[in-house]
Amino acid sequence: MSVFDLHCHSNCSDGVLSPEQLVERAANAGVTHLALTDHDSIAGLTRAQAHAASVGIDCISGIEFSCVWARRGIHVVGLHFDASNPALLQATEYMGKQRQARAQEIARQLAKVGLHGTLAGAEALAGGAQVGRPHFAQHLVDVGAVKNIAQAFKRYLGAGKIGDVKQQWPEIEVVVEWINQAGGTAVVAHPLKYQLTRTKLLQLCQDFQAAGGRGIEVISGADQKPQQTKDMVKICQKTQLQGSVGSDFHAPDVPWQALGSSGQLPAGVEPVWADWAVVVGD
Repeated sequence: MSVFDLHCHSNCSDGVLSPEQLVERAANAGVTHLALTDHDSIAGLTRAQAHAASVGIDCISGIEFSCVWARRGIHVVGLHFDASNPALLQATEYMGKQRQARAQEIARQLAKVGLHGTLAGAEALAGGAQVGRPHFAQHLVDVGAVKNIAQAFKRYLGAGKIGDVKQQWPEIEVVVEWINQAGGTAVVAHPLKYQLTRTKLLQLCQDFQAAGGRGIEVISGADQKPQQTKDMVKICQKTQLQGSVGSDFHAPDVPWQALGSSGQLPAGVEPVWADWAVVVGD
């Protein structure tokens, strides 16, 4: 039986494992088709695909773009695209610069409250990957400014705190166009995570479909309730969107995001991989 996990992260963005370690763990979990979808980056893709070939699983090109819809932050996963496409490469370069500018601003804000050297510390922890708030949080723990990660966010980095620097992400239509230009499939990531009313969620999916989007994640992670999954199926049917599944894996010690934990796509939804050249087992 084929097991798809089309949403996960390595340490090339905000995950814990290297691309090789992630692929190895996915293979051990029984995943047969994997997409590494690091945030705004394909830096780990070549490594993941090379290791996937050695362990006998299919590693599909993937990325998770940040964008804006109706002034809300939304994530769109791009799948099965040409990773050498110039438009996509320009997009990842642009997003990387945006993220670097945000990291610099976070460091400037933290310096205002006496926390100096945080950018260098966060960059060292990132090890060449994108720098995000979790890296700043770990640095603050390491230097003794806070007791733990939770306290770092509560005091300095969480919503409304001094290190909560808002990012100017592109509109959702722009991101969908990037993915489409690269011959990929654009998918709304973890649609239930945005805490939209059902009416708003349906509007998001309708606007996404009108912009050229192809699918939504019908199941995200292991703790989604059956009724929520049924409703995602209904939204797919109403909007004529395809369905995807993904764990949103970041770290080994988070069981509700374990690789392969999202299970099988329910009946009544056309899978996003229906038109891809992949071998699907019964």
